[in-house]
Amino acid sequence: MSTVRRNHVLRLLFVTAGMFGFGFAMVPLYNMLCDSLGINGKIELQAAKVASAVVDTNRTVTVEFVTTVNGGSPWKFRAEQPSIDVHPGKLYTVSFYAKNTEDHDLVAQAVPNIAPWDAAAHLKKTECFCFNNQPFKAGEEKHMPVVFMLDPELPADVDRVTLSYTFFDVSDVALKSTKEP
Repeated sequence: MSTVRRNHVLRLLFVTAGMFGFGFAMVPLYNMLCDSLGINGKIELQAAKVASAVVDTNRTVTVEFVTTVNGGSPWKFRAEQPSIDVHPGKLYTVSFYAKNTEDHDLVAQAVPNIAPWDAAAHLKKTECFCFNNQPFKAGEEKHMPVVFMLDPELPADVDRVTLSYTFFDVSDVALKSTKEP
C-alpha cells in the first residue's frame, strides 16, 4: 500500500473514531448544558429547590402562557388563563386545555420555551404535561396541570416571563417505540 493511500486511510479512521467519540459525548454534554441552564431539568432537584425556597412577597412577576399546535393541525390547545401574577418562591398550579378534534387517536408531545432566556434557569416545574407524551382518543379532551415556581433569584429586571408550549403530533414515533422489543 502506498504512503499516500495509508495516510488517507489513517485520516479516515481518525475522523470516524472522532465522530464516534463525539456521539458518546453528546449525552453528558447535553445533560451538563440543561443542568447549567435549568431547562429540561431533573424533577427531583427542582422539587428540592422549590421546597426550600423563600417566598418574595415584595415582588410580583407576570407569567404569560402561549400555546400553538405545530403543522396546522385542527386540535384545540390553550392555557385556561392567559397570564397570572406570581411571587417568586411560591408554588403555583395552572391548567391547560387540549382536545383532539380529529376522528382518530393520536399522541402529542408539548415542547416548552421560556422567554426571556435568562429566566429559563429560574422557572422550576415540578409537574408538567410536557414531561411525557400525551395520548388522545378521537375527540378526547384533557385538562393538564403545570405546577411551577419562579426562583427568588430571578434577575431583578425581569418582571414578565413567557412560558410557551408547542404541541406536536408524535403518533408515528410513539407507535414505533411501543412496537419495538
